[in-house]
Amino acid sequence: MKLPLGKVPPETLKKKVFPFLGAQRDDIILGPSTGEDAAIVTDGCKLLAIHGDPISGAIERIGWIAMNIATNDIATRGVAPAWALSMIMLPMGTNDQILEKICRDMSEAAQILNVSIIGGHSEVTPGISHPLVTVFVIGVIQGNHYVSCRDVKAGAKIILTKSVGIEGTAILASDHKEDVGQKFGSEFIEKVDAYFDQLSVMNEALIAFRHGGVQAMHDPTEGGVANGLHEVADASNTGFIVSEQQIPISLETRQLCELFELNALKLISSGSLLIYVDEAQSQAIVNQLQRQHIDAAVIGDVIKDPEVRLIQRGTGLRDVLERPETDELWRVQTKELTTRI
Repeated sequence: MKLPLGKVPPETLKKKVFPFLGAQRDDIILGPSTGEDAAIVTDGCKLLAIHGDPISGAIERIGWIAMNIATNDIATRGVAPAWALSMIMLPMGTNDQILEKICRDMSEAAQILNVSIIGGHSEVTPGISHPLVTVFVIGVIQGNHYVSCRDVKAGAKIILTKSVGIEGTAILASDHKEDVGQKFGSEFIEKVDAYFDQLSVMNEALIAFRHGGVQAMHDPTEGGVANGLHEVADASNTGFIVSEQQIPISLETRQLCELFELNALKLISSGSLLIYVDEAQSQAIVNQLQRQHIDAAVIGDVIKDPEVRLIQRGTGLRDVLERPETDELWRVQTKELTTRI
């Protein structure tokens, strides 16, 4: 079977990847699973959260993006990231200024997140057309307390922070400045460039986790919020009903999705955080996030039946929320990535 662009589909992971995981060790607390963001292992005394993520669909600020996205997956466990390793693969003909910019951007992000870059690898690689950056992150789980998507229960409320498509919006405007600038002007470009500063979810994740009542957290990356909802449902064997009117979408994201004819709910949404919480704590968590100037809204409910995955439209009708086959960003980026470094 020919694979689609982007993330490997869940069923393919189960059949072609998960059967081949090496030795079965007793120090693995939580290993690979659909919908889970970071592995949990123990050294006998402490628990560690570990995760790695590649950035393959961006050109500008790829180092900044890579560090933020990888650390997000540690934060979704309720854990502060501590150490990172990076792998940088560059196409033939790349000059050392590009390598320096990638490393500088990674370091700047890491300093803000209080993360140390402790190692990695950099090389020029034949057969690729643009830089590929992978970051691996480790965090120490304090008091052995963390959250997992498999623990989501029916009756939980679903909170979404900020708005959908943050990363996708930033990448589209940055990598297509000429087209976007001609359509919306330079002020639009400057405004959307600030979306890169919203990519981390560490603050909201730790605020919510420390408040209490959080069952799970998940950052909706490839496939956007739509895919993120499905991934948590897969991990917890539950369903969901979300309200289209309650899902926040910024004006800039709407405008870019109209320009490129994309579905915002299926656009890569790093920077947003799905938080699954006990109903009794949902409004208190939203209020606490808003006091910290982090936009948040309750967008739906978890239900028992895993076959029911619905979005309620503004008309009152309910439709099945389709699982994206691939991220909307790839529809635009595929051609761009083959012509630029």
